[in-house]
Amino acid sequence: MLRELLRLRELLRYRLVPAVLGAVVLVAFTAAAEPGFQPFSRELPVPVLLEGRRAASGIVAYELNAQEGRSNFFDDVATETLGYNGAYLGPTLRVCRGDRVEITVNNGLDETTTVHWHGLHVPAEMDGGPHQQIPPGTTWKPSFVVDQPAATLWYHPHPLGKTGEQVYRGLAGMMIIGDEVSDTLPLPSTYGVDDIPLVLQDRRFYRDGSFAYVRGMPDIMHGVIGNWILANGRIQPYHEVPRANVRLRLLNGSNSSIYRISLEDGVPFTQIASDGGFLEDSVRLSSLVLSPGERAEVVVDFSRYEQGTRTALRVEQWDGRAFDAVEFRVTGRDEQESRVPQRLVSSPRIPESQASVTRRFSMETMGPGGRLASNGRKMDMDRVDETVVLGATEIWEVSNRSMGMMRIPHSFHIHGVQVRILTRNGREPPPSERGWKDTFLLLPGEVVRFIASFGDYTGIYMYHCHLLEHEDDGMMGQFRVTPTR
Repeated sequence: MLRELLRLRELLRYRLVPAVLGAVVLVAFTAAAEPGFQPFSRELPVPVLLEGRRAASGIVAYELNAQEGRSNFFDDVATETLGYNGAYLGPTLRVCRGDRVEITVNNGLDETTTVHWHGLHVPAEMDGGPHQQIPPGTTWKPSFVVDQPAATLWYHPHPLGKTGEQVYRGLAGMMIIGDEVSDTLPLPSTYGVDDIPLVLQDRRFYRDGSFAYVRGMPDIMHGVIGNWILANGRIQPYHEVPRANVRLRLLNGSNSSIYRISLEDGVPFTQIASDGGFLEDSVRLSSLVLSPGERAEVVVDFSRYEQGTRTALRVEQWDGRAFDAVEFRVTGRDEQESRVPQRLVSSPRIPESQASVTRRFSMETMGPGGRLASNGRKMDMDRVDETVVLGATEIWEVSNRSMGMMRIPHSFHIHGVQVRILTRNGREPPPSERGWKDTFLLLPGEVVRFIASFGDYTGIYMYHCHLLEHEDDGMMGQFRVTPTR
């Protein structure tokens, strides 16, 4: 996949930039705030950890307030932002497998929003997609039982046609699921110390500090790509880490940027989990590619560094621009090197023979105006595109059929279930993609086949491109899980 990404980057640089991306680059350079800025001068914010209040009934209660705020991304410039329980982004919700959870969501905005639990297996009416609207000044109280393995998920708004703008302004946060396996594996687990959430985003700004969220055709076709990188809502912060193994929970929380993530000194790290939880076997990597909405957990062995060493997490966008997103300063206690287990969990594959249906989906970009569609159709809230029988196991084949000068990537996300990728372009997926997934990258011409079981819940769920400007433009469909055909 990395080779294909680099090939696409060259194609974009030499073919598309003059013809199509020029307007995007022009906006970024003329609109970007350029105040005096000193990188790595402020600490990395670690989102507040919410573990909920357990009532006598056993229900674990959480509260989220969607609200307006002002944030200083630059010292002397204020930006109007949105956040949950604060000015920008939101707290990390920690839940446990088996918990009955109730979340009170108060909408303090002046517009309708929703909250989608990205990657969570919940009833359709609790999913937080465009059907579960929360009008201004009202409250939504989803309640569900957490019934899936330990994983790093996230939550964000999902209103029809407004997802990109609300996420861009700051509405997003992480959710961590714990279980008996995660409690017993010898992995870093002290939140904020050696277990660090990292929400990676890129943004661009006008000179008055406001977000330059421009919705011209180049932004719709290629997504709003920023020229400043944020880690947990702060531009190029630093973070002190112990001289030990440190777990990074990485979320590509950008609207539309594909990220290649590495350490700036080239030191490898170990991937232990993907979207839906632990991989069966840990994977040694020097870099990792994440499309919008994807997550990965990696462990960096900082015991190999001397006290006082500084290194950075490098984030390279798909157009070739690279940023040092956060600087790690090695300090604190010295420890012997501790190895990450090679075998993490046992996770049996679903045999293809169990699938009763194979469905095919094409993500299309074509025509002189650049039509964004799924199977030739735009999103329609009144139309159900696919009907799935409760309890069925199915294979879905998703292809990126963007054509000509509109050969652009997509990021496919399915609600309600976790899936296993069977093949990528007819071959077994790389080790980093062999765990449970809910979001994956599709470069032009690529075809991904996955298998999923649709058990437990009926109702309407979404599937869509997770480049949010594509989603808002209608590259989305609906499937209904029904007890009978």
